[in-house]
Amino acid sequence: MGDFENKPQERLASEADFLELLRCPVAVHYTDRGDDPGRLRLVRGCWLVCDDSGYKYPIVDGIPRMLVEIGERYKDVPEDQLPVPPPEA
Repeated sequence: MGDFENKPQERLASEADFLELLRCPVAVHYTDRGDDPGRLRLVRGCWLVCDDSGYKYPIVDGIPRMLVEIGERYKDVPEDQLPVPPPEA
């Protein structure tokens, strides 16, 4: 059993810190979206959504799948219709 499994508040804090570091690989290059484009927010507990690009990246087995092709695939899917859990591929 991992350390975080026994300490859920530390796990959540760690995930929040990790989320602070991640950026959308598409939107991070935008020059018209302020000083920090590509920020992500957690949706439905297993999706990372970028408001700047509209791309949506699934988290599968605890690993963010942040390939541009995957994010683009879900771009037009409304947040409330994103599958939970996300598909493996």
